[in-house]
Amino acid sequence: MKRIFKPFPYFLLFLLLAGTSYLSLLCAGFIGCAVNKTGNAKTYEFASVNRGMLEKTVSASGSLKPVATVNVLPRMSGKVEKIHADYNDEVRKGDILAELNTDMLRLQREQQAAQVIKSRANYELQEITFQNQQRLAEKNLISEYELKTGKTNLEVQKAELSAAEASLRVIETEINQYAFITSPIDGIVLARNISEGDTVVDSSSNSNSSSIFVLAENLEEMQIEAAVGELDITSISKGQEVRFTLESLPGKTFSGSVATIRLMPSTQDNVVSYTVIINTENRDGSLLPGMTCSVEFIVERNENILLVPNAALRYQPTVLSEEEIADRVFNASLAGMDEAQRKAAVAARSSSGTGSNTNGTGSRASQGGLSGLIGMPGGGMRPPGGIGRPGGTQNANAVGRSGRGAPKPLWHINNNRIECIMVWAGSSDGSYTEVIPANQTGGIIEGMQIILREKI
Repeated sequence: MKRIFKPFPYFLLFLLLAGTSYLSLLCAGFIGCAVNKTGNAKTYEFASVNRGMLEKTVSASGSLKPVATVNVLPRMSGKVEKIHADYNDEVRKGDILAELNTDMLRLQREQQAAQVIKSRANYELQEITFQNQQRLAEKNLISEYELKTGKTNLEVQKAELSAAEASLRVIETEINQYAFITSPIDGIVLARNISEGDTVVDSSSNSNSSSIFVLAENLEEMQIEAAVGELDITSISKGQEVRFTLESLPGKTFSGSVATIRLMPSTQDNVVSYTVIINTENRDGSLLPGMTCSVEFIVERNENILLVPNAALRYQPTVLSEEEIADRVFNASLAGMDEAQRKAAVAARSSSGTGSNTNGTGSRASQGGLSGLIGMPGGGMRPPGGIGRPGGTQNANAVGRSGRGAPKPLWHINNNRIECIMVWAGSSDGSYTEVIPANQTGGIIEGMQIILREKI
């Protein structure tokens, strides 16, 4: 069988491939133009406007200490004979902590007792002598000078007897009281600075005498000494709530309150700080003296408010020109105004030369012209009462917001178009900021997806 070969129409295949490529280029060009026409050729990272709690805090560091400590000093010199208390022992007022050796004192007591007997005998003898001199003086057998001398000797002997008896009482007191070092309070022994055989020095006669015991009155109540810088001290007040953590107890948070602010500053490396005393409870005994604390003073706390990341308030679209940005910001600022207010705003901007009337809204606006709307009678740019606040209430930061500058735009995508809404910025913790819609009819912004940044 004879096969007949027909030439393949390669020119048709070439035209087909060429037509397909051309069609693809046409489609790609159409899509690119459509994207550019919307001004939304970039991709974005979004965040939601959500309700939450915002805290403004001041951070500091400090150390735990007992509320009251007592240094026990020796009241006489001597060698430590016995020790009855050790670290962490609970003691009651009057309990013996240590005993001093009294051997020499007992010998001194015997010697002083003999001196008392001698002084008493001299006094009694001089008393008899003076009585005889009085009888002789009545008969004019001695002179008045001799009588005065006898009386003076009697008074001297009486004083020597009193001094001898007082010295004996001192020795008795040292033996019976001062030799026993007792606790002045009910508390716990934090430190013991002596051992048996040590020699201690009387604190009343020697300024170099050091404490031999340190007692804490009550470890169920502790205090923190925190150093707060001069820039933050004005945010601290008595009774303010405090939260702190310990490195030794990770994951656990403790609370307290400011007890006092010491007005005497301290300066180190040209940094001025003030000591703030914080009271806290220690019922379970987990807080130990000397522990280092990371302290946060709660300066302000707002609950159930609208929050956005700080980056959203800083964002400006790069796909729009400055004039387009100003246009859309001004249009957003007119939301919530009635027709008369809108015309007044447009007329005010036109007369000031900061914008022109475009699409009947005066959309060619600059940031300077936007600030002119603030405070206008009925301008709709005042912080609205109740918006962004549960129960229609505002805190101190939400009141008088117009005095803190112009409202700020939050950008979002609406029907494939970049638009913005105007909000007042409130308190911030450095990561998130409270926002309140800048007009009464700005709509519910809770849950709105706003642009954080453009993706590269």
